[in-house]
Amino acid sequence: MRIPILMPQLGESIAEATVKDIKIEVGQTVETDEDVLEVETEKAIMEVATPHPGKIVEILAKVDVSYPVGSTLGYLEVDDTIPINQPHQIQSSQRSADSNETAPAGKIDDNSASETRTLQTTSDNPNNPEVTPTIRGLPVPARASGATYISPRLRARMQELDLNAADLAGIAGTGAGGRVTVEDFESFMFDLETKKTSAASPMRIAVADSMRRSWTRPLATVGSPVCLENLLLHRKESSPKPGPTLYVIRALAIALSERTATAGRLVGNQIIHPSSIDIGFAVEVDDGVLVPVIRNVDQIPLKDLVEQYAALVEAAKKRRLPKEASTPPGIATVTNFGSFGIVWATPIPLPEQNLVLGLGYGQQKPHWNTESSSWAPVIEADLTLSFDHRILDGGGAGRLLTQIAKLLQKPEDL
Repeated sequence: MRIPILMPQLGESIAEATVKDIKIEVGQTVETDEDVLEVETEKAIMEVATPHPGKIVEILAKVDVSYPVGSTLGYLEVDDTIPINQPHQIQSSQRSADSNETAPAGKIDDNSASETRTLQTTSDNPNNPEVTPTIRGLPVPARASGATYISPRLRARMQELDLNAADLAGIAGTGAGGRVTVEDFESFMFDLETKKTSAASPMRIAVADSMRRSWTRPLATVGSPVCLENLLLHRKESSPKPGPTLYVIRALAIALSERTATAGRLVGNQIIHPSSIDIGFAVEVDDGVLVPVIRNVDQIPLKDLVEQYAALVEAAKKRRLPKEASTPPGIATVTNFGSFGIVWATPIPLPEQNLVLGLGYGQQKPHWNTESSSWAPVIEADLTLSFDHRILDGGGAGRLLTQIAKLLQKPEDL
């Protein structure tokens, strides 16, 4: 019996992946869940595994070619006596065949036409379409930012070029009320042809897409200084040594567990509380940022998080994060921008979150010691909290920062 090896759904908003390595040959015997292909999405390098044991009889995939989810990448000959998960195979095949059907309510937006166009077949084999590599993420409404009004004619032209309203931010409109006309747009595009350009990497486009979606909400940032003397002393005496970011992750998790609504999401007239305290942290990679997630941080002592944290940092730098470390995303993110010498910043929360906590660069500052009635130097850094202002006000954000700073003064309890 021949069964297909299909391009799996590699992430919630991943529509396709590019084959980077083929690890098997025709005639090779494989086991269940054996890695046979290495593929790359916009954020990670992942593996495609065999659904059943058998022998490879055909390989359709080609290196450096991008394939939609559900595409047949090869065929496997299996023993007729082995039970096959037929519904799953049918479902995967249908997902590819039905890719042009109307999306369910809530998933359609003004860019849906360009989304369909980029996945059109460029191969002579309709059962195994090849597509030009693209990065999409979740849809971004054209009216989310940039031009306040876009005519149907201009919208069609933008979709033709796979652009959204944020790309029109640099155009000075000459139409009524400052409206950007088609003539303004064409003039702008013509002028771009005279400029020096470079292709944006898939990672950079994915980050841009995420930030556009984040900016559809009212965001605010507050900050407060925190003394790091106790933290640094505890770290010096610890083995293994937690990084400063990990102390902040643990303090944030404990603070959020005490009042889960702070990390909730507003949907309609309901605040949805998180079911677990899963915290992400930013890791710089080539031309972008990945956010590994540690699950149930409030329930794991600091010393037991060190090894897991280090492993996730290493995996992120190689762009090989396990799926369970990124999907679903955490309820908040911690970013240590102080590692770049930045003292204060206003980071933007991920679209799926309403909180991002930042740690600034530690500096030596004078501190008044009430016991000795004298000034003494201490290491101090600024904590910043960027948040969805629909969920939190300044007072609530300030109390959360105060609680985090208080927890950091007793690192032995983290």
